[in-house]
Parts: sequence; structure tokens; C-alpha cells
Amino acid sequence: MSVRVRYFAAAAEAAGTDAEDRTEPSLAALRDAVVADHPALADILGRCAVLVDGTRHDDDAPLADVTHVDVLPPFAGG
Repeated sequence: MSVRVRYFAAAAEAAGTDAEDRTEPSLAALRDAVVADHPALADILGRCAVLVDGTRHDDDAPLADVTHVDVLPPFAGG
């Protein structure tokens, strides 16, 4: 089973795509894998909000039965 990872703004630019399907079993494994596949994400991923089906989870959260993971960099403005 795969999960759809959606990248927004600077994260999409760093990943070189706005979305991809991944098969990692946990959020921690997903973080490691996307940085390995998209090294430019290493500088930004730690500052991003990562939402699993719309909510924040710990890195040990399993990704089974998850529909999507959103990677949202901090936004400026007010």
C-alpha cells in the first residue's frame, strides 16, 4: 500500500515535485527516505509541518491505512 506525499511551496521546490507515492511503513522512515531521494529537502524538512491525514503525529506513527502526508514549510505573512 502506498501513501500520497504532497509537498507545498519551498518543500515542492526542494523535492522537485508537488506529490509522489511512497511505501515507507512509518513517518520516521518516510522522512529519512524523502531526504535520501531529494537531498535538498534536508535543509527544510525540519522546519516543515508534516501532517498525516490532516493532523500532526509523532515520527513513530505507522503509515498503514494513511491516505496522504502533507509537507508544509513555514509561511510568512500576516
